[in-house]
Amino acid sequence: MNSSSSDTACRPAVLNAYCGAEALAELNVTVCARPLSGRLRLSRADHTLNYMVQYLDSPLDRSFAALSDATRRGIIDQLGRADASITSLADRFQMTLTGMKKHVQVLERAGLVVTQKVGRVRTCKLGKRGLKAEAEWIEAHRKLFEARFEALDEIISEMKQEENDGSAS
Repeated sequence: MNSSSSDTACRPAVLNAYCGAEALAELNVTVCARPLSGRLRLSRADHTLNYMVQYLDSPLDRSFAALSDATRRGIIDQLGRADASITSLADRFQMTLTGMKKHVQVLERAGLVVTQKVGRVRTCKLGKRGLKAEAEWIEAHRKLFEARFEALDEIISEMKQEENDGSAS
């Protein structure tokens, strides 16, 4: 991928928070000064990576990414009732063993599920971390939305009152 110097600029400071200066030097990437569609683009030879979308590092990111899939939410529901083997989960959700292993790995990386292999059977159970941080994040943002909607309701009430006062005169 060739680009002119007017199109690209090396901005390691922008990405330091995401991958570190050493990783940037190792990757030898360039950052588009004018990103397409508001996205940050990194290019290295013929590869372009939307790094902001690909980078999931915080526990909240991993949890919400894991919970964004209906099958994984179903796995959490099932494990809330009882521990289960990957085979039994695959049967329950009518999917291949390989597909179920991938879903379980995503849940494991998020800390929501723990697996243990005993003999030939890998058993899954809910992780001890739980969803406290996620629930706190959701609650804080619920309160923010609620406050904004209340403020909007007050403005609408004032506008209606002014309208009624103006038409009564």
